[in-house]
Amino acid sequence: MKKTAYALLVTFVIILAASSCREKTKAEKIEDGIEEVADDIEEGVEEIEDEIDDATDEN
Repeated sequence: MKKTAYALLVTFVIILAASSCREKTKAEKIEDGIEEVADDIEEGVEEIEDEIDDATDEN
């Protein structure tokens, strides 16, 4: 019984590891790229807001 349980556990871990190593599809790569661009734009907007706040605080 123990050997069967261990064998099933090892098989499950191997399947899990193999499925996490798969290549990304084109759609996933595009989605990741879009998310990166959106994050960059958001960071840029925040920087501009900070600059505006700094400029208006000085006056």
